[in-house]
Amino acid sequence: MSRDEQLKIRWDQLVDILSKRFADGEMLDLDAIIYLIGVQELGKFKRKFKKDDKINLMHIAICRLLEPYGYYEFDYFDEDGWPHYTVKEELPPLKAGEQSVLMKGAIVDYFLEKGLIS
Repeated sequence: MSRDEQLKIRWDQLVDILSKRFADGEMLDLDAIIYLIGVQELGKFKRKFKKDDKINLMHIAICRLLEPYGYYEFDYFDEDGWPHYTVKEELPPLKAGEQSVLMKGAIVDYFLEKGLIS
């Protein structure tokens, strides 16, 4: 099985699991899953977030997801418990489809690491 086929199978499995758990079966999209990862990384689950916070949560998730690829490095937690990252290497220019594949692969790797999928 090619890496692309394996990624698709794992991605579909992951979307199914997360959609059942967090969206009553309604299929979550890539942005919603990135947001969930941001909330997970922040660790403040029972809190209402403002619009700016939601954007920051997605930024946290993207940094965390791309950290193993060498693009970001965790720096510190601020006084409110929000993680901060520094850029280690700029992302190369990617087309929309390439960005999607990169993020899906990073998300699948993240949940493999967490043991949610295999």
